[in-house]
Amino acid sequence: MYRSHTCNELTDKDISQRVTLSGWVHSRRDHGGIIFVDLRDRYGITQITLDPSKGGGLSDFADKLRSEWVIKVTGSVIARPQDMINQNLPTGQVEVEVEELTILSEAKTLPFEISKGEQSNESLRLKYRYLDLRRQKVQHLITEKSRFIATIREYFNQEGFTEVQTPILASSSPEGARDFLIPSRLYPGKFYALPQAPQQFKQLLMVGGLDKYFQIAPCFRDEDPRKDRHFGEFYQLDMEMSFVEQDDVFAVMEPIFRKLTKEFSQKEMSDEPFVQIPWKEAMTTYGSDKPDLRFEMKIQPITEIVKNSEFSVFSKAVEDGGVVHAMRVQGGADFSRSFIDEMTEVAKSKDAKGLAYITLKDDGPHSPILKFLGGDADTIIKEVGAKTGDIIFFGADKWRVVCEALGAVRNACGDKLNLKDSTKAAWAWIVDFPMYDYSEIEQGKIDFSHNPFSMPQGGMEALENKDPLDILGYQYDVILNGLEISSGAIRNHRPDIMYKAFEIAGYTKDQVDEKFGHMIEAFSYGAPPHGGNAPGIDRLFMELNDCDSIRDIYAFPKDGQGKDLMLSAPGSVSIDQLDELHLRVKKG
Repeated sequence: MYRSHTCNELTDKDISQRVTLSGWVHSRRDHGGIIFVDLRDRYGITQITLDPSKGGGLSDFADKLRSEWVIKVTGSVIARPQDMINQNLPTGQVEVEVEELTILSEAKTLPFEISKGEQSNESLRLKYRYLDLRRQKVQHLITEKSRFIATIREYFNQEGFTEVQTPILASSSPEGARDFLIPSRLYPGKFYALPQAPQQFKQLLMVGGLDKYFQIAPCFRDEDPRKDRHFGEFYQLDMEMSFVEQDDVFAVMEPIFRKLTKEFSQKEMSDEPFVQIPWKEAMTTYGSDKPDLRFEMKIQPITEIVKNSEFSVFSKAVEDGGVVHAMRVQGGADFSRSFIDEMTEVAKSKDAKGLAYITLKDDGPHSPILKFLGGDADTIIKEVGAKTGDIIFFGADKWRVVCEALGAVRNACGDKLNLKDSTKAAWAWIVDFPMYDYSEIEQGKIDFSHNPFSMPQGGMEALENKDPLDILGYQYDVILNGLEISSGAIRNHRPDIMYKAFEIAGYTKDQVDEKFGHMIEAFSYGAPPHGGNAPGIDRLFMELNDCDSIRDIYAFPKDGQGKDLMLSAPGSVSIDQLDELHLRVKKG
């Protein structure tokens, strides 16, 4: 027997028991001949004592033991002296007086100290990730993530959903991010692709009559890594339901989001239903379709006030069909000139030409543009509710440019003023996304703005009678603290409506059949109305635990450049392997 108890179990109730423990030597201290060792396992730490004078070979072991050696000990539980009780440990009132000791495994000198691992270079920790995993914080996150996923599964099972594992080897998707391609040995020149998401499979499950589906789904996308997106692979809660409308999906998802927030974080959230914000309102008011609602700072249209302004930047923007918006930043009058310049660059990064402002100080308003505004300045200040100590930022341009520029400034000011309260969980649904927008690639061309397989609001009638830019889709995102946790939609299950939707975006029937013919063929045999969403499990867990990076919650993460430093991946393969797959590596 390697152990009768874990290193987190023993208390004063176990005094006088003979026990066996196994684990790693966390630390070793020599106190005048008595050796004290903190023995660590996955569950915690127990102090053990070795008295070499008692014989039994303990004197040899006492001198040899080093950090991270794996040992097994047997002995009696005794009470610690009163002045040595450690109130920070569950086992802090007792220690084990060792009678027998076995060295199970020795450890050479480690590249970093386990107890100080967080202070070590990330590349070093990822190269020796199996050592970094020994840290209590890392183990806590991984075990909590296990509980997190188990909670999700339990909820959906109770709600009558069926868990289905969809294929990992699939076909390449013509839409979305880059695929990871898998060359076929049996079919030279042909390729599988790792699924970016199980989207098509889950819709086909609805056609198959499964009604309620979910999966903890692995997804693969060849995208650049960032703080909230792990390179290459991630997991999402994929779900789909038949015979539902948008609010039916919300009614299933809100309880699990609430449950996960309450059980896996200390964050406070409103007891009210998640607020639903139409996309256009979110963009106008917060400058983002994933607004951080932990702070109030709102953007307000002032186009009507300044349309005839002598300040040509404002009046010209309105004359050209644009807008002028203002944003009051409470307490921003003390912003330094360098920070205002920094905010100007933030706005310019979103294609704005600049960033006008007015500061309200004790002696009144100050701004390079005041002399051009005349009496409009007082009207603006009153309209936005600005007070002494505030700053007002302005954007004047096309509606989308103004929204995104002030939204970026809003986000940066939230950081500057420490308004992003980590003790809060601000959930929201963003709804009523536009079905179409102008293409970012081909000027003047109408294209899908979000998900081409979403049902347009109003169905065929809307597609035939409305300006495409006025058509809304049954598309929705769920947002937490400024992070997009999930996208979803009520799907377009009608082939006739699908052909018409693609026709508006410039696709011929033959092009649609070539790319999505198998889906339309399936829908032609009778498809139920259906919809769902797919929250990113990793991103949600990261936000609830206030992790600095999404890499913190993976057992074996890639680094910031998409490399596995532990296994040296990606790596080269042999000529024989390439020959089997009928491939050659292009040099240069």
